[in-house]
Amino acid sequence: MSLLVGNAPAAVGAGVTRPRIGLHTGIAGGLHNALLKAHSMGADTVQIFSRNPRGWKARPLEAEEVEQFKRVRMETGVTPVVIHANYLINLAAADETVREKSVASFREEVERGLMLGADYVVLHPGSARGACERDAIGTCADSLKAACRGLELGRLRILLENTAGQGECIGHRFEHLREISERCPELNLGVCLDTAHAFTAGYDIRDEDGLAAALDSLDTNVGLANVRAVHFNDSKAAYNSRVDRHWHVGHGHIGREALGRVASHPRLAHAAFLLETPADETCDDACNLAALRSFFEKNPAEQEAA
Repeated sequence: MSLLVGNAPAAVGAGVTRPRIGLHTGIAGGLHNALLKAHSMGADTVQIFSRNPRGWKARPLEAEEVEQFKRVRMETGVTPVVIHANYLINLAAADETVREKSVASFREEVERGLMLGADYVVLHPGSARGACERDAIGTCADSLKAACRGLELGRLRILLENTAGQGECIGHRFEHLREISERCPELNLGVCLDTAHAFTAGYDIRDEDGLAAALDSLDTNVGLANVRAVHFNDSKAAYNSRVDRHWHVGHGHIGREALGRVASHPRLAHAAFLLETPADETCDDACNLAALRSFFEKNPAEQEAA
């Protein structure tokens, strides 16, 4: 079943468009509740876990909940739907037992995505612990091919997410994403750009030149058309620290001005922008979503001119 409009930009006003914007929401009480929450907050798109993100075993999806999810998606118009793979998966693992469990678990994530009619499954490339970086990149590609062997992906696309490079994680350079993709062309892999990860991995997106350089590198390595989602996060960790700490929009080391340039950049307008920010006494999902949405609102001068 073909659903809605994919990543088509959302209309803001006459002749004005913006990316589709949304957030990662919980699935307590049923997968469809994530869609309802996103819709109630005025979000266009959503990211979910389709199961417990910190366990190897997942409860099988019931036919009734799958149909309910698809029905609510049609009713709300929330699209694209992004599934984030569980955190235990390490397709780059040198340890054979961990790798085998990871391949089986990721195959399950893809199968669940196909059942739900999701658009994307986002995956961290994994950790090179116990191996060199080069070998880990090859292992990740081989594991991806093994996990998807025999599956008809159809309109579902796997997105590799860039990492902060914390520990021995691969994927902190855009070149890594290119090499993994080139090793399994049959999978037509895409990319999910995480702003906080890119910043702490050494891509200084705080000024116009730095952002342009980062986008040029992305384009050279994977093609910006293949960047289908953006995890839109500020960073609690400092530039080039290789530390993964998401923070509230405009309150971290990247800052509001720089994030505004990312959000409104025409080279990313085709991507779905998804918040993965924390919720605390400082700010919650609604607060961060309002901050993201504000980057597309006209200023008083523009309103008078219109």
